[in-house]
Amino acid sequence: MRFAILLALLLQAPAPVHFDSGRAWEDLRQMVTIGPRPAGSAAIEATRKYIKAQLAAAGVAVTEQAWDDQTPLGKTHMVNLIATIPGAKKDRIIISGHYDTKIFREFRFLGASDGGSSGAFLIEMARVLKARKNPLTMELVFLDGEEAVIEWEGNDHTYGSRHYVETGKRDGTLSTIKANILVDMIGDRELHIKRDGYSTPWLTDIIWNAAKRGKLDNYFVAEQTKVEDDHLPFLEAGVPSVDIIDLDRYAELNAWHTAKDNLDAVSARSLQAVGDVVLAALPQIEARVNK
Repeated sequence: MRFAILLALLLQAPAPVHFDSGRAWEDLRQMVTIGPRPAGSAAIEATRKYIKAQLAAAGVAVTEQAWDDQTPLGKTHMVNLIATIPGAKKDRIIISGHYDTKIFREFRFLGASDGGSSGAFLIEMARVLKARKNPLTMELVFLDGEEAVIEWEGNDHTYGSRHYVETGKRDGTLSTIKANILVDMIGDRELHIKRDGYSTPWLTDIIWNAAKRGKLDNYFVAEQTKVEDDHLPFLEAGVPSVDIIDLDRYAELNAWHTAKDNLDAVSARSLQAVGDVVLAALPQIEARVNK
């Protein structure tokens, strides 16, 4: 009798979900194959088609948030992709990242980690969360225009995140965002993610503690840094946000914003580590904000 009851409970319990870095790696490879993907280019439109096709195959609804933004090179068409997985509540947790690459005239910048890894991560995370029982609505936001068109100064950067936040302010939906997890440059073969000083402390603590429990604190290290990134517009609007980024180590390896940011510089193992940590941290994040 006890065995029958236990079996019934196990059958009722939701199946555990797992991040598959093999699938994420293939998505990364496909995006790198498209080539440089700066905002407004034909290549980033091809990248959008690929992302939307993968989300459709996973049964995840996606909408386009399109606009024309003024840049130092004139008006540029940009598109954020928003993939939504309904939960028990309409309040949202966002996992975000950019999928564009910076313009370089002097070499072919593929952005395998810088733009490719975050885009691939979000596609796979959408597949995973689609199969999960989510207490809050989960939103995967593929941000366009993170990169500076010329130089990272003034407003020449974070076009997509600034547009997303301003739109949420205007239509009143920003208040339903309870946390934002930003991923950027997470594919580095020598992944070394420092705690970002701009990020919300409690959200950072939950993620780094999850990494420690999972014995992945060799990837999520205790060192501190400060990175200006797509989480800043969310933070300025009062949305708890954390930036998971390996900028410092990638720059030390001369792979940041160079021709070396290609498939040889990135690893499926690093994608797996970040996927495992984010999934392990989600229940505690949900418990914290689901009130």
